[in-house]
Amino acid sequence: MGIGKTGTILLADIGGTNARFALSRNDQTGPIDYVKVADFPTVREAIADVLARRSGGEQPQRAVLAVAGPVTNNRCVMTNSPWIIDGNELQPALGFDSVHVLNDFEVVAWSLPALQPADLIPLGGDDGLPGEPLLVVGPGTGFGVSCLIERHGSRLAVVTEAGHATLPAESEREERVIACLRRRLGHVSIERGALSGSGLQNLYEALAEIDGVQVPHRDAAAITKAALDGSCPVSRATLEMFCATLGSVAGNLAVTFGARGGVYIAGGIVPRFREFLAASAFRARFEAKGRFQDYLRNIPTRLVIKPDASFVGLKMFADHTAD
Repeated sequence: MGIGKTGTILLADIGGTNARFALSRNDQTGPIDYVKVADFPTVREAIADVLARRSGGEQPQRAVLAVAGPVTNNRCVMTNSPWIIDGNELQPALGFDSVHVLNDFEVVAWSLPALQPADLIPLGGDDGLPGEPLLVVGPGTGFGVSCLIERHGSRLAVVTEAGHATLPAESEREERVIACLRRRLGHVSIERGALSGSGLQNLYEALAEIDGVQVPHRDAAAITKAALDGSCPVSRATLEMFCATLGSVAGNLAVTFGARGGVYIAGGIVPRFREFLAASAFRARFEAKGRFQDYLRNIPTRLVIKPDASFVGLKMFADHTAD
């Protein structure tokens, strides 16, 4: 049922540890409420608590929930928490007219048309072609990929599992790293082999092994710190390979989706070393597609630095589906 864009909408971004909620009224999104998932047995109780504290007795007509996990039939069984987010159950239980459950990266894709220059750091390319697909890729706990497609005034965010595709190699050294990881992991995916927190750690350990160097155990944050402060050559080589690989994978996905509107880098990892990324082989590897180099050269790449981009996406989706 269309209610227009002036009704009250509950927006939520739900992760495994924390959930964030906000109420949107009359095109204005209110303050974000932070809730620890462990404090509530179910998402229903968490939402009821937020509404009791924040709604002023007003019942929101709709809810749009972003969740860190796969969504099937408007339902997500959270991987790292006991919550089950089922829009079809929450709707009657909490008195909403509708509840939409979206994958968190789907929501980031929805935010892309509304992001402003201050929300982004340019990483090469032109302005992008209006109306063409917009792609977002994000190394974080995993590797998220979603593509926003606009046709005939309607928008659709395509959710993918591209992080589980096979990690490509573009040099002998990268082939040696992947061979090392294959012995440990079996299948070497984009996510586990490089472009995630655990992937960065796997990359670091593989580089140390093929170079015959003893290095201390480091997690992704420690590897990044040691790379940036120059205290560990293996950490620096790891971050350089991470950035180069991110460029190759982003370029592969750009030609796969025909993302001539632009490619956006999001996720929790890359904003910590934005200057390093800009100076790295990222953009050269993004464009290095042989006969299609001119095609890639025209596609802009941008780093998303807006911390609450998910709420922009939630509101964009809510507005688009209101009419």
